[in-house]
Amino acid sequence: MITSEDLKTAVRSGLISEAQATGLTALADQRMQEAAGLTPSEEPFQLFRGFNEIFIVIGLSILFAGWTGVLAAILTAEGLPGTLSSLAGVALTLAGLYGVQRYFTLTRRMVAPSIALAVMFGLSFLTLGGILGEALDLPFGLLKPLTFATAAVGMMVHYRIFRVPFDALLIGGAVFTTVWTWLAHRNMVPDDAFALLHFSSSGLPALLSMAFGLGCFALAMRFDLSDPRRISTRAATGFWLHVLAAPAIINPLALRLLSYDHSLPLLAILCLLALVALVIDRRSFLVSGAAYAVGIVFALFDSPMLVILGMGFGLVFLGAQWDRLRGALLRALPEFPGKSRLPPYGQRI
Repeated sequence: MITSEDLKTAVRSGLISEAQATGLTALADQRMQEAAGLTPSEEPFQLFRGFNEIFIVIGLSILFAGWTGVLAAILTAEGLPGTLSSLAGVALTLAGLYGVQRYFTLTRRMVAPSIALAVMFGLSFLTLGGILGEALDLPFGLLKPLTFATAAVGMMVHYRIFRVPFDALLIGGAVFTTVWTWLAHRNMVPDDAFALLHFSSSGLPALLSMAFGLGCFALAMRFDLSDPRRISTRAATGFWLHVLAAPAIINPLALRLLSYDHSLPLLAILCLLALVALVIDRRSFLVSGAAYAVGIVFALFDSPMLVILGMGFGLVFLGAQWDRLRGALLRALPEFPGKSRLPPYGQRI
């Protein structure tokens, strides 16, 4: 019997396409509709497949650092004008990264090296944005949004070519930072790193956080609903978007309710987050939000350990009973748009 893991392996090895894998799983789902239940599936998550990938990542990191240093020394020694020298260096770096990424991502289908190279591409695009801003003689307030906008556009192109799911995290972060720094230049939001990581509970920063979170969530669900069996890179892309969405959604709500100096509103928000995570079968959505909530609790409460204890107990209980609770919840809910395209939930355990 061919399992979902077999199909994922076949896709990664290039034996079948993602569209073919999705079609096969859809056919299998139809044949299992009358069955009493479906085997509950774990949420796919993979950062590396064996220590060899970690070994390669270490080598790539050292190679990237060495290449950057040597290239800077060579271009400086040639006496090229600053902007021209920098552009030449970035162009050579991007060209080299492209060739290496094609090998490790498209040919070898390696996970960890693909993520590491995506980060290197992101850093290179940030550098390119800064060079372009200086060449245009932009003020510092506009230099920052141009830098991050360049990175966002560059990583969108990168995702279009290589389909590395981790790109979603980089693109989302770059898009948000672009908007934030541009608004900061207009004196509409605070212009400091602390404010960027810890939004206020009201006003434009709160609206920006909520809009960004809901946008990431909607896009993540679009990816998820197109692949309910979580086989293709679309579902893996949705995973990283959920990681972005939860903290952005929970932040303004939590800070607003915690202004009353009580932890119960935060626990209520986390319970609601848990219900949503159960419905969509995304532990990453809940864990990301809970991790951010823990940071808020430590920041705002003098004695947070009782709250942390309750949150930890809740997460352990959910992890142990996830499939049972999810099945009961979805069977109790009425039909709603997209319910039939969610991951299977029929098994009674």
